Amino acid sequence: MPKHFLTILDIPKDEAKQVLLRAKEMKDDNVRTDLLAGKTLLMIFDKASTRTRVSFEVGVRHLGGDPVFIASKDSQLGRSEPLKDAARVLSRYADGLIVRTFGQENLETLVEYGDIPVVNALTDEYHPCQIMADMLTMYERTPKLEDIKVAWVGDGNNMAHSFINGAVTFGYQLSLACPNGYEPDEEILAKARGLGAVISLSDDPSEAVSGADYVHTDVWASMGQEEEQKKREKAFAGYEVNGALMAKAAADAKFMHCLPAHRGEEVSEAVFESPASIVWDQAENRLHMQKAILEWIYT
Repeated sequence: MPKHFLTILDIPKDEAKQVLLRAKEMKDDNVRTDLLAGKTLLMIFDKASTRTRVSFEVGVRHLGGDPVFIASKDSQLGRSEPLKDAARVLSRYADGLIVRTFGQENLETLVEYGDIPVVNALTDEYHPCQIMADMLTMYERTPKLEDIKVAWVGDGNNMAHSFINGAVTFGYQLSLACPNGYEPDEEILAKARGLGAVISLSDDPSEAVSGADYVHTDVWASMGQEEEQKKREKAFAGYEVNGALMAKAAADAKFMHCLPAHRGEEVSEAVFESPASIVWDQAENRLHMQKAILEWIYT
């Protein structure tokens, strides 16, 4: 049976720590291997991308494989051909699928009907590769992740959901601040708490950020939500991560953002460009972590 990476919980806790350590090693030693030599990985993207696409294409090549990029507008996926049919066909052509799409159910269909590994490069529900890279970024500064407080300020979106799962696997304390009506999925939150995660949820950014070691946020309107921009601007008023909010965090707290950022909305220019901002390390670490995830899948 192939390994799949649809959410962080797909990697057992003990193996997740090893993946984290391997990603750090790959970064420090600029690792190249021939693990994927002779293998072709199809990158199926229904959503536009910069960091995810480039980091995966480069990462696959660093492991000796061949990435093939497929944009939804250039294929029959989700149009005249059912996804379950495409899964069976593509399994006969390639050795893996890296998919950036809308519904998580699309990935589940590819897993059910295909017989090659599927990697979640982003869905509306989860963004596990990004959060695993964020784990590496935080680990580089505070190796005992179980001792830190992580704050999430903003939408209870795919990033928030994967941070919730990450709290199960890596044991950090997670404090979320989301406007009313924009909270994370109740089932995802309840499952994580049932698995022992320490997670608080409120609509008060100051409460969430108080004493936090890392403060994360994201755009208020993600891809596919552009028509809600004005509505969300009103709902998220007071949720900007600015100097006043960061002052409530720990003295040496770091600011993180998955990018692209909308300065003057979810984060102020001053915070984004401050010494506390480690967003470029986050972006770089996508490459190293995705290589480690691919190694976990194909080893």
